Amino acid sequence: MAPANILVGSHVWVEDQEVAWIDGEVMKINGEEAEIQTTDGKKVVASLSKIYPKDVEAPDGGVDDMTKLSYLHEPGVLQNLSTRYTLNEIYTYTGNILIAVNPFQRLPHLYDAQMMAHYKAAPLGKLSPHVFAIADVAYRAMINLEKSNSILVSGESGAGKTETTKMLMSYLAYLGGRAGTEGRTVEQQVLESNPVLEAFGNAKTVRNNNSSRFGKFVEIQFDKRGRISGAAIRTYLLERSRVCQVSDPERNYHCFYLLCAAPQEEIEKYKLGHPKCFHYLNQSNCYELVGVSDAQDYLATRRAMDVVGISKKEQDAIFRVVAAILHLGNVEFTKGKEIDSSALKDDKSKFHLQTASELLMCDLGALEDALCKRVIITPEEIIKRTLDPLSASVSRDGLAKTIYSRLFDWLVDKINNSIGQDPNSTSLIGVLDIYGFESFKTNSFEQFCINYTNEKLQQHFNQHVFKMEQEEYTKEQIDWSYIEFVDNQDVLDLIEKKPGGVITLLDEACMFPKSTHETFSQKLYQTFTKHKRFIKPKLSRTDFTIAHYAGEVQYQSDQFLDKNKDYVVPEHQDLLSASKCTFVAGLFPPIPEETTKSSKFSSIGSRFKLQLQQLMETLNSTEPHYIRCVKPNNVLKPAIFEHVNVMQQLSCGGVLEAIRISCAGYPTRRTFFEFINRFKILAPEVVQGSYEEKAACMKILEKMGLKGYQIGITKVFLRAGQMAELDARRAEKLSNSAKIIQRKIRTHITRQKYLALLRATIILQTICRGKLACKLYESMRREAGAITIQKNLRRHLSWKSYKRIQFSAVIIQTGSRSMAARNQFRYKNKTKAATVIQACWRCYKAFSYYKKLKRAALVSQCRWRGRLGRKELRKLKMAARETGALKEAKDKLKKKVEELTWRLQFEKRQRADLEESKEKEILKLQQSLQEMQMKVDEANALVVREREIARTAIEEADATAIKETPVPFEDSEKIERLSAEVDDLKALLDSERQRAGEWERKCMEAHESSEEKRKKLEETEKRVLQLQESLNRVEDRLGNLESENKLLRQQALKIAQTNKLLSLRSRSITQRTDSTRHVDLRTQSLNSRDSFEVEGAAQRALNEKQQENQDLLLRCIAQQLGFSKGRPIAACLIYKCLKQWRSFEVEHTSFLDRIVHTIGHAIEAQDNNGILTYWLSNTSYLLLLLQRTLKVTAANGIQHRLSASATLFGRMTQSFRGIPRGVDLSFIDSEMSGKVDNSLSWIEAKFPALLFKQQLNAYVEKIYGIIHDNLKKEISPLLGLCIQAPRTSKASSVTLGTAASQQDLFVHWKGLVQSFSNYLTVLKTSYVPSFLIHKLYTQVFSFVNVQLFNSLLLRRECCSFTNAEFVKAGLAELENWCHDTTKEYVGAAWDELKHIRQAIGFLVIHQKPQKTLDEVSHEICPVLSLQQLYRISTMYWDDKYGTHSLSPEVVSSMKALLTDICTSSSFLLDDDSSIPFSADVLAKWTNQISVFDIELPPLIRENSGFGFLLPISD
Repeated sequence: MAPANILVGSHVWVEDQEVAWIDGEVMKINGEEAEIQTTDGKKVVASLSKIYPKDVEAPDGGVDDMTKLSYLHEPGVLQNLSTRYTLNEIYTYTGNILIAVNPFQRLPHLYDAQMMAHYKAAPLGKLSPHVFAIADVAYRAMINLEKSNSILVSGESGAGKTETTKMLMSYLAYLGGRAGTEGRTVEQQVLESNPVLEAFGNAKTVRNNNSSRFGKFVEIQFDKRGRISGAAIRTYLLERSRVCQVSDPERNYHCFYLLCAAPQEEIEKYKLGHPKCFHYLNQSNCYELVGVSDAQDYLATRRAMDVVGISKKEQDAIFRVVAAILHLGNVEFTKGKEIDSSALKDDKSKFHLQTASELLMCDLGALEDALCKRVIITPEEIIKRTLDPLSASVSRDGLAKTIYSRLFDWLVDKINNSIGQDPNSTSLIGVLDIYGFESFKTNSFEQFCINYTNEKLQQHFNQHVFKMEQEEYTKEQIDWSYIEFVDNQDVLDLIEKKPGGVITLLDEACMFPKSTHETFSQKLYQTFTKHKRFIKPKLSRTDFTIAHYAGEVQYQSDQFLDKNKDYVVPEHQDLLSASKCTFVAGLFPPIPEETTKSSKFSSIGSRFKLQLQQLMETLNSTEPHYIRCVKPNNVLKPAIFEHVNVMQQLSCGGVLEAIRISCAGYPTRRTFFEFINRFKILAPEVVQGSYEEKAACMKILEKMGLKGYQIGITKVFLRAGQMAELDARRAEKLSNSAKIIQRKIRTHITRQKYLALLRATIILQTICRGKLACKLYESMRREAGAITIQKNLRRHLSWKSYKRIQFSAVIIQTGSRSMAARNQFRYKNKTKAATVIQACWRCYKAFSYYKKLKRAALVSQCRWRGRLGRKELRKLKMAARETGALKEAKDKLKKKVEELTWRLQFEKRQRADLEESKEKEILKLQQSLQEMQMKVDEANALVVREREIARTAIEEADATAIKETPVPFEDSEKIERLSAEVDDLKALLDSERQRAGEWERKCMEAHESSEEKRKKLEETEKRVLQLQESLNRVEDRLGNLESENKLLRQQALKIAQTNKLLSLRSRSITQRTDSTRHVDLRTQSLNSRDSFEVEGAAQRALNEKQQENQDLLLRCIAQQLGFSKGRPIAACLIYKCLKQWRSFEVEHTSFLDRIVHTIGHAIEAQDNNGILTYWLSNTSYLLLLLQRTLKVTAANGIQHRLSASATLFGRMTQSFRGIPRGVDLSFIDSEMSGKVDNSLSWIEAKFPALLFKQQLNAYVEKIYGIIHDNLKKEISPLLGLCIQAPRTSKASSVTLGTAASQQDLFVHWKGLVQSFSNYLTVLKTSYVPSFLIHKLYTQVFSFVNVQLFNSLLLRRECCSFTNAEFVKAGLAELENWCHDTTKEYVGAAWDELKHIRQAIGFLVIHQKPQKTLDEVSHEICPVLSLQQLYRISTMYWDDKYGTHSLSPEVVSSMKALLTDICTSSSFLLDDDSSIPFSADVLAKWTNQISVFDIELPPLIRENSGFGFLLPISD
């Protein structure tokens, strides 16, 4: 491509022997030559046809796709790769081709799982170039088009092909991986086989310490769902000659050195030693690699063999074969006794031969004959011919190469069997890791085959590139029919054509025994004398040169014939197939006779040609993708870029060939916007006002007079050299404009100097006049000053005297007033103290008098009642002595007395139990209850004494009656008198019966009074307990969580065994009514069966009623009940009903599970944010209620089920139900008011309640997460549009200051803000707690920060100045929304955008080159890490003013710090999707809650079973 319009002052590229290309400025043009001042200070003269224009406006960090280069030529490509490599940007696109430059250092942040997630399903070119992007495109094409794909990884030794292949397979496993054998994925199995293949197929070369000496094609097979289902490894052209021949300073295959470094017992077992002792290894002086331990690698290879399924027995056999090859190499021959015969040279050779036979388990004599003799079979006889020493050595080497080749093929088959292939797979992605083009000082048959492979792949590559060009032209609808295709078919015909190709001639030469390399070379000279790609060297008779696509390569044909022969010597085949070792015999299976007769000759060239054809067929059946690996230097160290070496690799890799194909068409392509933005200066009238981009581009090109360009649908296509011509016109335009600006600036500067001189003259005159005026003013000022000083001095002296007198007066007044105040205060204190003492003394006297008076009253009452009782007793005794005992009356009286006695004893036992419980519990009451207890004790004692007196009187009367002796009737007078006495006695008995009934009635009244007092005392006890709970609430709260966890663990272990028992007991306890507690004991003992039946029927009716109420409640909450005074009605209903029905306190209930199921069914519609926010409000409110009221104690286990009535304090509270008069409990009410609502008092929760609480907590987290994910899904598409400014047809003239432009540019940001507002409205409508809203927006803003910031780091087009201004304006919109929204809901969410805000702030600041590293890292971007700062500063480009990023010194300092730190963390941010709160934190940040005064739904309000929910009237 010849440059055009090279003018004086143009920046160009010129060839240089040291750095390939160097830039400079044209100083002078003499005809066809130009004098150039290079950047290194030299002056060179070059032809205009050999220099290329330089794009001075290219971004500082290069471009990620080299098709975007203004000048697509070799120096531009090289400079772009060098610039990006300096910034650790190792990947660059050339269309769909990825160029990967080996960094020679670990960059783990580029290959972690987070980076894989970013490139998943991302379009090619949207993110920065990466190997994951190529793998993703191949995978998506395979899934969408149902066609197999292939990825061709090529490059010279050391360019990183193997590592790139590993990254590709890792990413493909990330997309479609599944568990394989023994828990290992297919990708893992393939990677685990690498150590084995590297040990037996890799070796040290001049350019690489671990060079693959074979080609590898990995087929990763996928099923219909896109999951990896199998894999296979195909190998090509193992370098067999390396087994016997090694050049210094290279090494043989790694496995030989690994075996020599094995443990001592292994070395003794195989009779090995140092590598220099073996002929196959000591041909080179390199035995060890720097930084590599062969002993450790041996163990690692052994472990890898275990992993891929090679048994211990097979491993021993493998290394036995390897050791046998080493021993074979030490067998030397000398001339035998006969002519042209050979024999073993010495005892050392015999020892190695014997060791080899032992290791191969074959006959020693047969092995020696196979090396020294040949068997010729003729129709008449079998002839044994001896070999001379040289032929015997060749036979030995042939045997060693054959054994090693068969061993390598066996390993590959074993690995494929271990991995497993999917026969039903219809799609695959093949990863080809193959050697690159090679050209050394000495090039043999291996280099010929390698370069033949690369020629074949280059033809495939050229066809693909040309196809891509055609697709691009067709897409843009431009004419491309006259573009010529660069093809290398003539080289391939030279190599492979039949007949007459190099491979065909080589096979013919190998078939003739007398052919030599000289005759083969002469045959080539004669055949290809006139071929333009074949060159005969002038100084050699056996070499030949082929002009490949990458350059000319001279081959030495000395060993072509030997290396091409591939058939196995029959003696070797028979010997090893008869080995006693099954492994060795398996490497050489018997060859069928038909095969032996039909294929007498086989060549490596023909076999390789066949394999290559099969490979090309596979590649042609797939959609190809290309990765070109480049080695930046030969010292294998980071941060070194050797331009000459890289240019050679680009040529060998076909990149320059692809550039030539592009240059044959339209190498320069610009979108309409970019073209107008760059060249609108050439025709400014075209872009005035409203215009169409395509028409504007055509007008600019027509005005410049260019021909041959094409206008597509979205791009302008320019021929080679036209971009340079446009740039030259543009530079001329800019130069003229600069001259006009300079002229104006110089005029302005001169005028400014004149005006400054004029101002200086005026100022000088002003100063002189001012000096004269100052002197006059000074004299006047001194005179006035003297007068002022005198006046002020006199005033000061007078003022000082006055202040002294005033100060003394103030001190005297202060002292006197303070003395009077102290006396008055002392008198008040004494008066107050006397008043207090008097009040206390009077109180004490009154209280003492009251106690004495009360005690005296009780004593008087007791004595008076005793006196009355004794009087009645004496009367009864007197009446009893006078009357006789009548049996019938006595019996009836006895029965009555016994019944009364039984009742008194029963009452006595009750009173005794009651007194015992009172005495124990009253000690625990507060001092305020002591007076009440004393009154109760005195009343009970009085009742007991009265009962005792009555009982004693009855007993005495009965005893007297019994002791009466019958008196004989003396006469009728006595009988009549006695009859009268009996009548009197009957009357007395009747009166006694009346008195007994009166005493019984008084006893019942006393019992009723006692019951009333017990009720009042129980209420008092409840209030006391509430007070204690309020005081111990904090301590109980701390112990709740530990006890709850302990209870849940115990309950989970025992609930299966005790579920039925707990259910029965819980029902009997919770459903028992107070009416059954006070049934008469005597009636209960007589009618127990009837009472149980009645109680069971009542229990069943109650259960059925409760079930109906539960069903009704579930039907109500399944509907949206709405809110009442900002509180969710459903949550309040559920809580109040559960508390009323004591569902929290039972051991087993299914109603809580039904509530949970109802909630779960309601939130199944995850896309309805209204329903989700409604239930988030209800579940969170209900969770808060449970969090504040449920508690669990350590004793609340499975075995502890004693109710409150079974305790001593419970029995006492059941006996006393009232509050005594005079006891003031107002202090309890004052303590509880305003702190704990009675409805929210602590509830001792059982296992179902605790489980229900945990399920509610899980639902709160689930609903919160769904809303969070819905909001993220809604704003994710907008974020991708918010990070990059939209380009319109008038983008060049649009500014951010006008309102119309803001409406157009910020539509996506406004959509983002609108989404936030809509969600906030829905959340506030559902009265979701502000704490949850705050947490939601904090997390979402963090997600916005992560997405925008990561997109900024991964997309270079987002790091421009114009785009940064756009994002900054969008962030301002978001900040205004945060400001308008109250802090209660948004809070500090704006602070979560700190990364993107600081990054955008850095991009829009001016004078970046003047900023230091300390200013940027500590003042401008303190939050960003050094990696993030480095990436932003290197990706920045100014598309508006053309300014530069940070200075090269600052960038170099950051890179050095990154190298020193050796950080492996990713520069991308992670999105935290965890739940950012817990139930405790939610309860802490929520205001006071209540369940009272809510509006009930009609179904609940009209049902009598929910009467407890209705407000209670006064």
